[in-house]
Order: sequence, then C-alpha cells, then structure tokens
Amino acid sequence: MKFIYKLVLALIFFSLTSCSNNKEEVSKIKELDQEMEMISTYKEGMNALNKNDTFFAAKKFLEAELLFPQSNWAPKSALMAAYAYYMQDNYSEAQFNLERYLSTYPLDKRRPYAEYLLAICHYQEIVDEARDLRPLIIARNKFQSILKKYPSTDFALDAKYKIDLINDILASKEMYLGRHYIKKEKWIPAINRFKNVITNYDDTIYAEEAIHRLVEIHYRIGLIEESKKYASVLGYNYLSGEWYKKSYKIFNKKYKNQRSKETKKDKKKIYSKFKKLFE
Repeated sequence: MKFIYKLVLALIFFSLTSCSNNKEEVSKIKELDQEMEMISTYKEGMNALNKNDTFFAAKKFLEAELLFPQSNWAPKSALMAAYAYYMQDNYSEAQFNLERYLSTYPLDKRRPYAEYLLAICHYQEIVDEARDLRPLIIARNKFQSILKKYPSTDFALDAKYKIDLINDILASKEMYLGRHYIKKEKWIPAINRFKNVITNYDDTIYAEEAIHRLVEIHYRIGLIEESKKYASVLGYNYLSGEWYKKSYKIFNKKYKNQRSKETKKDKKKIYSKFKKLFE
C-alpha cells in the first residue's frame, strides 16, 4: 500500500514538473517571438526615418516599445520615437516622449543624449524672445544641468555654446529695457537693469556698455562718487574700449577738444615728415 502511495506521488510530481517545464518553454518561445517582432518593427521605423518619413517612423518606434516593454530595445525605441518627433519640428511631442523616457528608463545608458535632446527642443521653441522668455530660461537650465552632470562629453561643449548664446539674448533684453527707462528718466529701474547685466551676464558683449550706463546715470542724478566707482571698474576692465572713452568724457568735458587738437597736431607732423621724403 505504501509503495502504491509513493508511486502515485511520484507520478503527480513528474506530471507537475513536466507541466512547469512546458509552461516555461512556451513562455520563452512567446518572449522570443515578441522580441523578434519588436526588432522587426524597430527596423521598419529606422527604414522610414532614413527615408525622411518621420511621422511613420515615430509610430513604428512607439509600437516597437509597446510590443516588448521589458526588452533592452524598449528604451532605445522610446528615444528614437522622440527623435522622430524632433525631426518633424513637433517639439511638444518630442518633449513629452523624452520626459516619459527619462522617468521610465532612469538607468538607461542613453540618458545623457535624451537630456541633451530635451534641452535642444526647448531651445528650438525660442520664437520671440522679446515677448516670451520662458523657453530661453528653461533651455538654459537644461543646458546648465548637462554641463554639471556630463562635463566631459561633447554634449557639454555644445551646451556651453548654447548657454552663451542664450545669455547674450537675455542681456540684450535687459539693455533694451534699461535704455528705455533712461529715455523715460526712470533712473531706479534703469539702474537695476544694468546692474543685472554686470552681475549675471558679465561674460557677454553688453557688460561694458552696462557699466558705462551706470556711470552716466549716477553722474546725472548727482551721485558723483558712485559714478566714479563704476568708471574705475570700467577703466580697470576695458581701458582701451570706446565705452570707457565715453565715460571719461563725462568727467572731463574738454576731452573731446583736446583729442581733436592732438589729432590735428599729429596729422601735421605726419604730413611734414611725409613731405620731406619728396623734397
């Protein structure tokens, strides 16, 4: 009786083991089929992208991702879908898919490229910086993040270049408003705008003029010592610049006449020397 009981248990065990093995084999076959289908769909997307059919390419890449989300191909497909939207100039869809990629696949090795492309999408949305500074600010923050996180990459080099361009635009905006306030004789807002330039955008081409404007405004409202302070800063940093010469004229009204007389004397000396060569 015990023998029969053991035999039955053994048969049940082998039956269960066999079923389990069969299920595992079926599961592996399904996964293999899924992966093959995914790769095939991904390749369709790549072929479409190479033919500049970016709309169909994006559709196929998203389809490939959904076919087998657990596969190593899934994050790659998500990223390529975003790139296809970017190539369509559909920056909102590209941004949506890039943000989704970054949250869904946080450990994927292509993350630096995704963050760079996201920054570029915001940069490309800059249409009218005179009215809307939001895309500029967002793009600059994204590029600054890339510089901090991936400093030794090619993405960081381009990010630095883009940040410089954005800062030039933002500084020019501040200068425009500062000059406008000068015309309206609104001295405090004007001073604040020019101070913002020399504080936050001192590497731009507008820093020199901004310091001169501070010399000019403070002299005009009677704060002579403050004006001299900014003139000293301007002289220290831009001694041979045109804006320093303009600031110098504010304190020395005879500068222009003196320079004119000196120039005439120099010309006469040159002419007399030149004349002797042919006498």
